Amino acid sequence: MDVTLENADEVYRYYSDHRQSRMKALAMYGVLAARHRPRVRFEAGARDRLRAVVRRSEVPLVIAANHVRQTDPFILAASGFLSPLRPRIGRMRVLAKDELFDDPDRRRKIDDLGGIPVFRQKDHGLRAAAAAGKQMMDVCIERMGRGDSIAIFPEGTCNEEDPRLLQKVSSGVGHIASGALKKGSRPWLVCAGIAYPDQDRPVVVFSVPIALDAVDAATPAATTRLVAAELQRAVTAAHASMHTG
Repeated sequence: MDVTLENADEVYRYYSDHRQSRMKALAMYGVLAARHRPRVRFEAGARDRLRAVVRRSEVPLVIAANHVRQTDPFILAASGFLSPLRPRIGRMRVLAKDELFDDPDRRRKIDDLGGIPVFRQKDHGLRAAAAAGKQMMDVCIERMGRGDSIAIFPEGTCNEEDPRLLQKVSSGVGHIASGALKKGSRPWLVCAGIAYPDQDRPVVVFSVPIALDAVDAATPAATTRLVAAELQRAVTAAHASMHTG
């Protein structure tokens, strides 16, 4: 099966049920942690709260990270391995642009990492990508209902202006989170701020997890605003800690 927009129906049928090997996923996340060695930090209280939430295996997470470089998915995966998120490896799905699935060898690696293809509007046009985007969000909502967590870069594209300030956050993250809540899931939001000091290891700061409820996630717009505010705070914290030990 080719991961193309024309094959979107087949693509999302496949990824609605695809399950990667947890052992392979752990090995790949571990390799990325050893290679990139991110400095993982936490807001006050975030580490203990995240550890407690992760222990509740039925609770899905929405993990939102800022997008600065093409290496961000590897840095986020490495940080997950080095954090209380590690027990969720094998049950985490990562949204990735469709072109990353073109090469068969790279696709196998992305599948092992838990990738789900995204057909972006900037690549395929608004009208062409809209239906596929709805299917992608439905798959994420279904998988969260089974206890899977979703990692997403809601800016949608690399920030080439000022990495200290978020670009506009796509409403897709709001649709996924509020849709999961309406389907009976009780998702928690975790934001990861990524910063790249010059000639040094990347820094990742995890925010305090937030239980999304009918107030926070009443609408996709409300959820999107919450994600934008929480993620900006994590990004600010990452840049503030870049030059500390």
